[in-house]
Amino acid sequence: MPVIVVEDLHKTYQSGQVTVNAIRGIDLQFEKGEFTAIVGPSGSGKTTLLNLLGGIDSPTKGRVIIENVDITKLSDTELTDFRLWNIGFVFQAYNLIPVLTAAENIEFIMHLQGRPKAERKKRVAELLEQIGLKDKANARPSQLSGGQQQRVAVARALAAKPKFILADEPTANLDSVNTETLLNIMEKLNQQEGVTFIFSTHDQRVIDKAHRIVRIEDGRIVEDVRVK
Repeated sequence: MPVIVVEDLHKTYQSGQVTVNAIRGIDLQFEKGEFTAIVGPSGSGKTTLLNLLGGIDSPTKGRVIIENVDITKLSDTELTDFRLWNIGFVFQAYNLIPVLTAAENIEFIMHLQGRPKAERKKRVAELLEQIGLKDKANARPSQLSGGQQQRVAVARALAAKPKFILADEPTANLDSVNTETLLNIMEKLNQQEGVTFIFSTHDQRVIDKAHRIVRIEDGRIVEDVRVK
């Protein structure tokens, strides 16, 4: 059964006098455990699609159904709560909280969920081990390299055991070595924890790792292939 079902999705923006059709009638399904890259040129709609999947943006028309919940019908409060328990996000700019340590950044979502302290600490220790940053638990973001910050961001997204993770250009600010490290970590976590990963990217290194490639141009799907 699909984790996500997208039906006749449209998103239209008004930019001054110009109407921008960012997403034009997309139908998609994502199964549990997928490792999918949404690819396309700048302005193709891939980030808009990711934002619609995550409930960060609302469609002009159509539905996004996550495990039988139509998130387009939820109130703002319901949507915030739903995201907290079901969706993990990894952003291009890391978005770590500067005053918190790596461990505290990872723990933050679980704290919002109200999980017991012992459970939070155990999960943080597991994730720091998995991302290879056990020795950086008490470092703040300013004391970490870009690659290390993005690994912490991935661990934070995974901490609450979401149904899936949306990663928007996660390697855009990373060099080749850090990109390879990050992708290997995400692929390993995908296999070990069964978490669905959906990337928006134009990075060939990400595309080469993906198990499925959904190609978008002008807000429409022009290719959808499974490669692994």
